[in-house]
Amino acid sequence: MEHSEIAFAKLNLALHVRKRRDDGYHDIETLFAFVQDGDVLTACPANELNLAIHGPFGTGLEADNNNLVLKTAFLLKAHFGVRQGAAIRLDKKLPIASGIGGGSADAAATARLLNRLWGLEASEQELADILAPLGADIPACIFSRPSFGSGTGTALTFLEDSNIVARHVLLVNPLLSVSTAAIFKAWRGMDGGGVHRGDIWDAAVKGRNDLEPIAAAICPAIADILRHLSRANPVFVRMSGSGATCFALFNDAEALQTARATLDPEWWSMASALR
Repeated sequence: MEHSEIAFAKLNLALHVRKRRDDGYHDIETLFAFVQDGDVLTACPANELNLAIHGPFGTGLEADNNNLVLKTAFLLKAHFGVRQGAAIRLDKKLPIASGIGGGSADAAATARLLNRLWGLEASEQELADILAPLGADIPACIFSRPSFGSGTGTALTFLEDSNIVARHVLLVNPLLSVSTAAIFKAWRGMDGGGVHRGDIWDAAVKGRNDLEPIAAAICPAIADILRHLSRANPVFVRMSGSGATCFALFNDAEALQTARATLDPEWWSMASALR
């Protein structure tokens, strides 16, 4: 029997960089939100573990042991002593390395998928703890719920989300890659203060993405997208993660589609809603 999972795209409604750590990572505070759409993973029982990659952004991705989907599968197989394998298929619908979860969301969806396929009966928290060493965004992506993240982003507090669920969201990416490592390295070390605690929407509006001006300086197309989206009268515009994906929230689907119709045809876009 085949099972499927959506790797819900991740958005950072706010991302405040607080300090550079001795281990080379950064302490951050962020507001995670998730989109109803994303990459799609399917799996069915098999004797061995294998991965096939398809979709508009599948070209160039290797289905080898360095792929986070297979890393996740092998880690769960070893942790729970699973004897069977799985034939996994990744339909890569989202741009690669674009600040919206990418491999982390795929890894999280793989964990949820194999948890059902293999009957592991693991809790989401257990999966998050097991997979945290593979990537800082993976725990948040396991839950795919609005949350406050601190430390490297793995310490999560779930937030009351009634005022953001189902908000119309337009994601836009210039199809230009930016280096997360280079962007964090360019951060000047100025702590602009933490994320406001309380209502998630209020905190998002009052917040910022400290990596946004850095990424826009490296990739001017990001600034072009942010300006373009701002002119479409959205209720909220920001870059997600370290870029290059930007997003705008709208009050209704008609306003979103009007904005989408004016985008540069060279840009990738996706219309969805927050979950």
